[in-house]
Amino acid sequence: MNTARVNAYAKLNLTLDIVGAAEGYHQIDSLVITVDLSDRIVAKKRKDGLVSVSMHGMKSESIPPEENNALRAGEAFVKKFGTSGANIKIFKNIPVGAGMGGSSADAAGVVNAMAALYGVTDSAALKELADGLGSDTGYLLSGGFARMTGRGEQVVKFPLFPELWFLVLCPQEGVSTSQCYSAYDELGISCFPRSERVLKDLLGGNPEWAAMQFGNDLYEAAVSLNPAVSEALLALRHFSPLGAGMSGSGSACYALFPTRELCEWARSRYRGKCRAYVVRSIDPAQNRVLKNIYSIEGEE
Repeated sequence: MNTARVNAYAKLNLTLDIVGAAEGYHQIDSLVITVDLSDRIVAKKRKDGLVSVSMHGMKSESIPPEENNALRAGEAFVKKFGTSGANIKIFKNIPVGAGMGGSSADAAGVVNAMAALYGVTDSAALKELADGLGSDTGYLLSGGFARMTGRGEQVVKFPLFPELWFLVLCPQEGVSTSQCYSAYDELGISCFPRSERVLKDLLGGNPEWAAMQFGNDLYEAAVSLNPAVSEALLALRHFSPLGAGMSGSGSACYALFPTRELCEWARSRYRGKCRAYVVRSIDPAQNRVLKNIYSIEGEE
């Protein structure tokens, strides 16, 4: 394979409990699920060991190289596995700064694409590499419905039925993850843990009960940094969903509806300034890697 294409899926945090701190990092207990909003990663082999990344869409072109997790992922892959490099293009659909894992998804997508290019199949080594790139990155190598604990590197996956439909609203301005955690500490917020109860209801086939308990300990901190987060969540609740919450450190908020039709109905009646997406839960099992049918085998 000379060229690989990978879908890098967004995630939603159905719960996010902050349960302590260790070694200078917050410890979390979070239920996460991937949805069918994705970035496209296109990676092509190079003869040398260099990695180049070009970003397209969602104003990602302005991301400095030293802050680009996708570039870090490619360079870390080459160093760890001793392969040649790659020219990588990323076509973004996941909003930046929304708490939907866009940066981590891109890093995971690069790891998956380069693993496909160079035939690396050691899943444990790939997970170790991804964990070093960000708290969500190891989980997003395969996505699905999972419980993340620790800094997010401890991942337990579960089957999830039935399919879930969400309306997601993304304010025009994002929220900095580091600033959100700092604001959380400054506010001294304390919340009752939700993840265990929500997990029990989802695995028991009771998404309606689970949805009423969705919540995020970082919500008040995110609102203090970006009031549009509160406006987005209130707008979603206006449509009487099964439940609603904020993803990650914001700014994206979501609402769960029983059907796609109700999601589409709510989106058609939303009149605010946020970008609106109708998405469904998806378990990729592993990111789908497609051979570029337009490339010539052996082309450099």
